[in-house]
Amino acid sequence: QVQLVESGGGLVQPGGSLRLSCTASGSIFFYNMGWYRQAPGKQRELVATISSVDSTNYADSVKGRFTISRDNAKNTVYLQMNSLKPEDTAVYYCNGALRYATYWGQGTQVTVSS
Repeated sequence: QVQLVESGGGLVQPGGSLRLSCTASGSIFFYNMGWYRQAPGKQRELVATISSVDSTNYADSVKGRFTISRDNAKNTVYLQMNSLKPEDTAVYYCNGALRYATYWGQGTQVTVSS
């Protein structure tokens, strides 16, 4: 079992950038990792995923603006978010999946507002 802790959220103006981090309590080497988000009144949605072999996938709404990456030596996954828009406002959750087990972090709030 692995515990995931997100950090890096906050308030940013439209057009700004943030980098989220998700640090695991153990090795994520074999894990497929991802970022999801949930806005008020909406369902949780996929933002980006990165497989154990570094294959990435993005939601259409963030392609070209967000970049997911991982550092297995640090047990950490990152989400670099550029050109942020008000509609990116949400709680962002880190996800780790290995075989039939799925783990979630507690979430970090991202607010994009002027």
